Amino acid sequence: MNNNDTLIGLLLTASMVTLLLFSTWNAVPVPNTSSATNRVTATSAVTSSEMLIDSITSSKPQDQPMTTSDIVNVTMTTNYGAIELELYADKAPLTVANFITYADEGFYNDTIFHRVIDGFMIQGGGFTDEFVQKETKGHVQNEADNGLTNAAGTIAMARTPDPHSATAQFFINVADNDFLNFRSADNAGYGYAVFGKVIGGMDVVDKIKAVPTGAGGPMPTDVPQETVSITAVTINR
Repeated sequence: MNNNDTLIGLLLTASMVTLLLFSTWNAVPVPNTSSATNRVTATSAVTSSEMLIDSITSSKPQDQPMTTSDIVNVTMTTNYGAIELELYADKAPLTVANFITYADEGFYNDTIFHRVIDGFMIQGGGFTDEFVQKETKGHVQNEADNGLTNAAGTIAMARTPDPHSATAQFFINVADNDFLNFRSADNAGYGYAVFGKVIGGMDVVDKIKAVPTGAGGPMPTDVPQETVSITAVTINR
């Protein structure tokens, strides 16, 4: 995949406006409150390497309560404070294993939240503070059909319009973004895979979502004008 900007239009219901994505950018579509031509994008790092995580099985029915062993606790340290997360390995085993691998390798250390939209989400995990795009591993199977929804405070995987193109970038929802949820197993309806939620430090997320944004690096808009850095992502074992 190259970095040519190929525009793809996504039509929502009559109550929603047109959403635009770039096929080569790891973008989460944003509801447009001002103009039908507003374009919000964030660059992806897509490689041809094989997926590191082949398979993690879970026999637990989706409606059965999670146990402590199903939950992975994570501390995401930023220059605005710490964000505490719990990840649901029984609901999104491939996604959680992928995230843990990147975290254990130190991939997320000294990356940034490069895309911030108040009332929508904050996105990070793919760039250094100099907007150098980090090389990633292979794509992760989309697990958006796991019953978890893109509610405020949840963490999900960013991707391109290919439903199964997520690599390392993630976003934290700062609103209930129901239009990102799984609807059908096709390109238009697959949605964005939620794999955990914030359990502490939501005040830090609220501070980040409120930072002034504009152009930065390769992105024309929604980039924090003062660096929002991720200094470390630690799996609490």
